[in-house]
Amino acid sequence: MNHLAYENDEITGLPQQEGIEIMQSLRPIPRISIQAFCETDGVAKPIERAGEDRRMAKTHLKVHKGGIETAAEFYQTAPTPNLMIIESSAAPRALLDHLARLSEVCDPGSKVLVIGHSNDVWLYRELLRRGVSEYIVAPVSLADIIAIISSIFVAPEAEPLGRSLAFIGAKGGVGSSTIAHNVAWSISTRFENDVVIADMDLPYGTANINFDQDPAQGIADAVFSPERIDEVYLDRLLAQCTDHLSLLAAPSMLDRTFDFNEDAFANLIDVAQRSAPHLVLDVPHGWSGWTRMTLARADEVVIVAAPELANLRNTKNLIDTLKQMRPNDAPPRLILNQIGVPKRPEISPADFIEPLGVEPIALIGFDPQLFGNAANNGRMLGETDPSSAVVQSIDEIAHILTGRIEVKSRKKSVLTSLFDRLSRRK
Repeated sequence: MNHLAYENDEITGLPQQEGIEIMQSLRPIPRISIQAFCETDGVAKPIERAGEDRRMAKTHLKVHKGGIETAAEFYQTAPTPNLMIIESSAAPRALLDHLARLSEVCDPGSKVLVIGHSNDVWLYRELLRRGVSEYIVAPVSLADIIAIISSIFVAPEAEPLGRSLAFIGAKGGVGSSTIAHNVAWSISTRFENDVVIADMDLPYGTANINFDQDPAQGIADAVFSPERIDEVYLDRLLAQCTDHLSLLAAPSMLDRTFDFNEDAFANLIDVAQRSAPHLVLDVPHGWSGWTRMTLARADEVVIVAAPELANLRNTKNLIDTLKQMRPNDAPPRLILNQIGVPKRPEISPADFIEPLGVEPIALIGFDPQLFGNAANNGRMLGETDPSSAVVQSIDEIAHILTGRIEVKSRKKSVLTSLFDRLSRRK
């Protein structure tokens, strides 16, 4: 009957760090139907907000006004859902009587979550004895709702889902794909963790070139045959790049058009997340229903940008939009790439990040020889020059995105010296 600590910052309106960490630990809810019957707005609103969270994207949620009596009347003529959420302010014994009447119209397979206003251990035990899945005391938070639904429908013994890391460029040509591939390689090599890369730029993807692969099958086969996707079929489509790194390559051909609905990649991502601890999504620069949905549902979003005006505008738009789409998640990560291109007018890193409110996790300098040699030879940066400062930045990004180190403040981080060096270069 304890509640999760989850509050919004009064100034920014964003979840506090503890709440973010709680939300990030919760697994997506499977495709279930949920109907809630609420007596008060204080309970109805968190449930409605929970329904908008990415972890509840597969569920079908309906919130009704009214408590147990409304539910009992409603189910006289309607089938009961997978989960009923019932709020009741009735006294303990009256609550039990009301639930007994409700049980007469409920299907046997339906589960019930009761939100009451009596902090009574006897009532809690009695409800569980009578088959109620869980009882909590109002007020409730969004995190309470999702956590409890997850505990009811996600088996504790199930294999944990891998984390999905979506990389997208603020503009074409900023090196988002190259950074994504190298971060994936770093995670798989430095930590010996299994990683799957999904190259989602079907007509122009470069992952097959960067990893010197030419697989006969890849991501297109999965997307165009969604009914066939399972762990066995996915394993057949993966190209093995290293012992711990597998690739879902893009066809990189223009023999057909690649127009998809917004859920086209959803099943593929679900299966891939069950196949490896880390799934790196190389999302092409663009804005469509499926790219929007992919970013909305990813565990972590990384924006790669170059220090010029169009990138700044696009980065600001992406950050603002993602905060609206993912209100219960941390802001997207930011990487500034291609800093210090000769003779190119640039916005300084400090001026670039000032209007964004997001601290970059890495500043990567312009190094055409390193990047060019790696690309032309189908090798990763860490294979081409392991001692390079760029490779050190890539490794630090890998540490941050896997939670092995936290992002340090600019004053105490290696970013300070890079800021200084770039300023002196001007």
